[in-house]
Amino acid sequence: MKSYALFKEYIWLVSTICRAGRISLEELNRKWVGADMSEGLPMARSTFNRHKDAIQDIFGIDIECDRRCGFRYYIGNPEVLQEETIQNWMLSTLSVNSVLAESKAVADRILLEPVPSDGENLHKFIDAMKSNVRIDVVYHKYAAEEDSKMTVEPYCVKLFKRRWYALVKSIKHGHYTTLAFDRIKTISLSTDKFTLDADFDAAAWFKECYGIVRDDEKELQTIRIRAFGQEVFYMRDLPLHPTQKEVETADEWSDFEIQIRPTADFFSPLLSRGPLIQVMEPQWLADEIKRQHLGAAGRYE
Repeated sequence: MKSYALFKEYIWLVSTICRAGRISLEELNRKWVGADMSEGLPMARSTFNRHKDAIQDIFGIDIECDRRCGFRYYIGNPEVLQEETIQNWMLSTLSVNSVLAESKAVADRILLEPVPSDGENLHKFIDAMKSNVRIDVVYHKYAAEEDSKMTVEPYCVKLFKRRWYALVKSIKHGHYTTLAFDRIKTISLSTDKFTLDADFDAAAWFKECYGIVRDDEKELQTIRIRAFGQEVFYMRDLPLHPTQKEVETADEWSDFEIQIRPTADFFSPLLSRGPLIQVMEPQWLADEIKRQHLGAAGRYE
């Protein structure tokens, strides 16, 4: 069987087990026979076991069996399918690719947004992470007259708003900084090895950020945002941050709270919603959003 067809089956298995929570092989097979890719044929237990092992090897997703409850299968490590994990991103991407590949007849009616690959530099950066070697970077900041050169340690990469970013540790200053891949001119791998800080956790580093800007001088705060009308549904379906929760609901509005260190990049999503939302707390943030709205209105006078 071709690799593409196998990946489709892996995706189907993980998605079906996730939706069911716990499911027996018999129940799984009933669903499988109803799927187009099965061609009406049941999945043999040996095939299921091979798929289960492949899913663990490729995606790091453990499909386990609850023998005490009717030999029902479930995802043993559901945390890897959380929103910002690489496993979830891979599965989502492959799942969408599968749908698109089967939709060639209507390809001209499926419109996509381009996502920069940042090709060779991204590959080099990830290779450096794998080898734990320092890299020499030529970087051009916005509004800078000249390129800057630096030697850094590659710590992690993050995709945010269709752009790739790198978190690096400066050899010269010893602090962490974030670089945008579209502003990296060149990356050269050195032979100098480095040791990742023992307490570094990539997910934890960005956990209290809105996006890729982290400022430890900003206090972690509870941001309360009131959404009006249909914006309530958008806020529910597309949370501003993983910590977002709905805390109060009325007929015409709902209040949402998130826990972040609010930096300037967080102003944009609030400003873009115009009169559809209102920052309730903290007061300084409400004042800042109001000031910027008034400034924007002043441009049209």
